[in-house]
Amino acid sequence: MVTCDSCGSSLFLSDQASRLAGEQGVMHDHPQLFGLGDHIRLGSDSYHIVGHARFSYGRGTWDEFCALDPDGQVAWISLDEGDVVLQQEIPPAKWPRFDGYLKLGQQIEFLSERFTVVELAGAECVALRGSFDEPLAVGQSYDYINLQGHMGSLLSAEIEGDQQDWYLGRWYDPFEVEVHR
Repeated sequence: MVTCDSCGSSLFLSDQASRLAGEQGVMHDHPQLFGLGDHIRLGSDSYHIVGHARFSYGRGTWDEFCALDPDGQVAWISLDEGDVVLQQEIPPAKWPRFDGYLKLGQQIEFLSERFTVVELAGAECVALRGSFDEPLAVGQSYDYINLQGHMGSLLSAEIEGDQQDWYLGRWYDPFEVEVHR
C-alpha cells in the first residue's frame, strides 16, 4: 500500500492492478524520535522506515512505523509516549494457544515465557504516510490486546472482525536508538 502526499490518496497495489484504498488523513507533525525515510539501529539490527501510521485510542495517539530490515523483511516499530517496541508478525500456525477469551490480568505461556494481559482496548487509524505491507485505511477500527512477558517481551494481537494478527516484540531504550536521516 502506498500513500500520495500530493493528492492525499492511498492506493493498494497488487498483481498488476491498483485500487483506491481511501484517504491518507492528516498527519499533524510533532517531535518524533524518528520518521519516514529514516534509517535506525535497534541493538545490532538496522531498519529503514517506509511507512508511518497514526492510531487514536480516544485519549491520545501512538505511531506505528512499517520498516524493512536489510534483507527486505517487514517489522513494525511502535512509538508511544517515548516507548519503543519492535514487533514482528507471528505466523498463524505458531499463534499462542489459550482457552476462551483473554481478560485483564490473565496469564498465558508462549515460547517458554509467561505473559500477562495488561491492556484490552480499541483504536482507529487516523493518518497514513508512505508504504505498507498490508492495506490500511483511515477510519478503520481495531481491537487490540497487549500482553507483557515476565522477561520483557511484548505479545500483542490486532483484531478486526473475524481477522486477527499476532505479533511478538521487544522493548528498546529510546536513548539507545540510533537514527540516520
